[in-house]
Amino acid sequence: MTARSDTCPLPRARIGAIDALRGLVMLLMLVDHVREFFYLHAQVSDPVNLAATPPGLFLTRAASHLCAPVFLLLTGLSANLYGQKHGSRAATSAFLLKRGLFLIALEVSLVNLAWTGSLLPPVLYLQVIWAIGLSMLALAALLWLPRPLLIGAALAIMLGHNALDGLVLTPDQPGYTLWAVLHQRGMIPLPWGAARTSYPVLPWVGVIAAGYALGPLYAPGFDPALRRRRLVTLGLTSLAAFLALRGLDGYGDPHPWQVGKDGVATALSFINLTKYPPSADFLLATLGPGLLLLALFERLPERRLRWLTVFGGAPLFFYLAHLWALRLTYDGLAGLDLAGASGRIEAGAPWQIWPIAAAFALALYPACLWVVRLKRRSAWPGLSYL
Repeated sequence: MTARSDTCPLPRARIGAIDALRGLVMLLMLVDHVREFFYLHAQVSDPVNLAATPPGLFLTRAASHLCAPVFLLLTGLSANLYGQKHGSRAATSAFLLKRGLFLIALEVSLVNLAWTGSLLPPVLYLQVIWAIGLSMLALAALLWLPRPLLIGAALAIMLGHNALDGLVLTPDQPGYTLWAVLHQRGMIPLPWGAARTSYPVLPWVGVIAAGYALGPLYAPGFDPALRRRRLVTLGLTSLAAFLALRGLDGYGDPHPWQVGKDGVATALSFINLTKYPPSADFLLATLGPGLLLLALFERLPERRLRWLTVFGGAPLFFYLAHLWALRLTYDGLAGLDLAGASGRIEAGAPWQIWPIAAAFALALYPACLWVVRLKRRSAWPGLSYL
């Protein structure tokens, strides 16, 4: 490994791989959000109720499981790259603090307005953008740890937090609000209603810290072949740990798997994992493929990934744009009296979710491309938030 220089520019190939993977998970997220908007008559539980969920719908939901873990991992990695570019942990910490607070404010305003149609809804949903924001605030402090301690903390949080599953507080007990934010999905009373902590944040803090710890693999001058080998090793190790932990069925996920009526049913039960909060098994099963895809994308020609890097190069813009596109389309169809007997827009078979999502992606591509090009041309620091 050659010595790195903080002033050396980052090679575009590896940035392209990061953006491409981020773009892929954003598109999978779009598929899941189309399901949320247009497949309302067949919502899924966490974990999925296999007895009431067709395999096609289950697999559609399972495909989106990559999104949050991989995005948080890449967020931590990008924070490290930001530090390499700007030359200090202090600058990175300050950036994370500002960006984290911005995302939290965005979640409780524009994002919730898109989901609920109200600035003060009876239930304020604290979801992935809020969790990313809080994780950034946590990383702003954790990045000061020596790297071995940071790695240890990340692994301890990601793999050890299920030991806390037995700690369940009620709203009248001290510490309930903090625990609902950290680990126990719950409702927090508000003056006009309640806030739903859909994404308890503790495990995600471990994921963003793990991503930050990957940063030295992307230091200028680091051998790309060695980086890819280490990513593959980490990815395969994660998957092997998942298979071992899930196979033992004693720790790693609150919901054990069961032998089904056939091999398909058994396999679906095996990968039917808990996301809220993400179990140790869930994180191992999703971060492993994410690391393998990151290594793969670095080897692929840039021209094959260009369309993914467009979506991944403006992730926040795409997130807001796709939510509002879904909201306005849904409201427009309802306004034209195209809702079903239930008064809701409902897609038919689960497979229809995918072409609907593809249509939205194609419609949003030109705007995302414009934002990516604007970010490259302009020196305005505010564009980095998009």
